[in-house]
Amino acid sequence: MYFLGYDIGTSSVKLSLVDAESGQQVLSVTYPETEQKIDAPQANWAEQAPEMWWASLVQATRIAGEKVNLKEVKGIGITYQMHGLVIVDKNQKVLRPSIIWCDSRAVEIGNAAFEAIGAETCLAHHLNSPGNFTASKLKWVKENEPEVYAQIHKMMLPGDYIAMKLSGDITTTNTGLSEGILWDFKENNIASLVLDQYGISKDLIPDVVPTFGEQVKVNATMAAELGLAEGTPVCYRSGDQPNNALSLNVMKPGDIAATAGTSGVVYGVSDQLQFDPKSRVNTFAHVNHTEAERRLGVLLCINGTGILNSWLKGQIGKELSYPEMNDLAAQVSIGSEGLSILPFGNGAERVLQNSNPGASLHGINFNQHGRPHLMRAAQEGIVFSFYYGMEVMAEIGINPKVIRAGKANMFLSPIFRETLAGVSGVPIELYETDGSRGAALGAAYGMGQFATFDEAFAATENLGMIEPDMQNAAQYQDAYQRWKSFLK
Repeated sequence: MYFLGYDIGTSSVKLSLVDAESGQQVLSVTYPETEQKIDAPQANWAEQAPEMWWASLVQATRIAGEKVNLKEVKGIGITYQMHGLVIVDKNQKVLRPSIIWCDSRAVEIGNAAFEAIGAETCLAHHLNSPGNFTASKLKWVKENEPEVYAQIHKMMLPGDYIAMKLSGDITTTNTGLSEGILWDFKENNIASLVLDQYGISKDLIPDVVPTFGEQVKVNATMAAELGLAEGTPVCYRSGDQPNNALSLNVMKPGDIAATAGTSGVVYGVSDQLQFDPKSRVNTFAHVNHTEAERRLGVLLCINGTGILNSWLKGQIGKELSYPEMNDLAAQVSIGSEGLSILPFGNGAERVLQNSNPGASLHGINFNQHGRPHLMRAAQEGIVFSFYYGMEVMAEIGINPKVIRAGKANMFLSPIFRETLAGVSGVPIELYETDGSRGAALGAAYGMGQFATFDEAFAATENLGMIEPDMQNAAQYQDAYQRWKSFLK
């Protein structure tokens, strides 16, 4: 018997199967091999077709079905790119492309709502400004596409859409609603303050189901299409960053997780209602949050992370693999010989109070700097943006002793890992895991296969520790301070 995890990412859909007894991963599939398309109809917009995610999921599942009998899947977990808006009509037809996480069009809408509701009231109830999150994106549709808005039956997050496609039922979770600034932590209910401010009916919000436990069941049509057994339950659902924390067993106050894919995140768990008054970092319900036992995730997100590395590869390193780019970067000393790159070229950055300065390069010397310097400066710039946000997190009491990360994406790079440990002074524990495996194990826990999270993640392999290089700590700090001086 197996548990199946789907990771609905920006770049691809990833599937993992884990053995029901041991929790060991037995199969992994990623589809497509090339990155999924992001459309930008206007500057600072970012959209994807939900139908594209579903088509990728179908293909990934069919590939898996050629290798194992998917009728042996006991439960399904779903993780997904956070904050995206999906809207459907009464026939469950998608009404427009999803406005995804790195789209910046709703910034001013959220800022105006924050002021109108009142900062103190808004933060007390929602722990965040409405900002550029899902609720504000829905308000943008209401204001700018009234003919589309009039047809909406339900709004969803990307993972809710996948659960709908599997089952025909439209549901969401309180953890998901919290990431859209649609959950009121004081009232432990749907965020009427924000909805009333935006003139949005609660009827557009799906029924709320628990994060763990039976949510919906695969219907006969989808079972036949995917090779699953009819009635297979979806029993876990979460946004990608809380799920990344889950996959690393970051569940207790004081635990810290990090990831660096297209965007980058540092995520700390707290039992306190902590928030940044400027909403530079954001507090959401963690996957194990309950009214009785508070578990909140304080999230630092940097939009311009792996996408900068990918952009550099496309522009000046097409013939290189990512490991070869890392080798080039390693030819250059700490600080990239005075070259600094700010990675903020992927939409409004929350850590910069939703400003959108664009990426920039500083200190280039045409007689000194070449491709290796650019490769290293890009990785250092990404790390320094992480550390800048970690300084903000420290202001509200998030001070990591250890950072846990999966050995994937930017954490595959020794330069990246060593720079993060070196500038922060915090050791990094690496694990052999990813989001889809975490979703599968979340499903196993949700079905009661494991009694505790420690038991569920006992088989996750620890790949070792990267200790801070204290001998070069001053060099890392000098490079960071120079980088920071270019922030306006």
